[in-house]
Amino acid sequence: MAARTIVWEGTDAWRAEVAVVDLGVDRVRATGTQIGVEPVPYRLEYELETSAGWETHRLTARSSGAGWSRELDLRHDGAGRWRCTTKESGSAPGLPEPGGDLDDVRGAIDCDLACSPLTNLMPVCRHALHLHEGEHDMLMAWVDVPSLAVTASAQRYTHLGRGEEGSTVRYTGEDGFVADLALDPDGLVRTYPGLAARVAG
Repeated sequence: MAARTIVWEGTDAWRAEVAVVDLGVDRVRATGTQIGVEPVPYRLEYELETSAGWETHRLTARSSGAGWSRELDLRHDGAGRWRCTTKESGSAPGLPEPGGDLDDVRGAIDCDLACSPLTNLMPVCRHALHLHEGEHDMLMAWVDVPSLAVTASAQRYTHLGRGEEGSTVRYTGEDGFVADLALDPDGLVRTYPGLAARVAG
């Protein structure tokens, strides 16, 4: 695997994220840190590991702020079934509880970490949407940040075009949100309109 360090900045709110990404032929391992201020000031640390075919194997995350912290260990068995363990201490007013009803995400093979451009990599690379035409509807185990609540998210990815610097893939969320993602040749996000832009890596 070839390690890369990538830094993104938020474009919708003050936020910064740095990830050390080990890309393989059909999988990825990454560790990252995200710092943000909405809906409350927080620090997030995570580790992501996929199995072959870019399918999520495990996501661990810890978020913390003034007087509170939360932990999530989310695992996928490779057959669409998920399990998680959570921990929390202190009080973070207004945030939902970590974890959730994993029956809602049964059948999903990807996690989607909120506010992070990293996890768009898996569905894009699995279907090679950064390389050629295609459109795919997918169910995601979406992890809210900083609460670490897990909910189902239906998403669509559509290849729009490819050039010398990479490709463009359209993301469409179930809420109607649409963003045309600018990707590098490896499928990693360079620009995610309305969310983040790369500043290094």
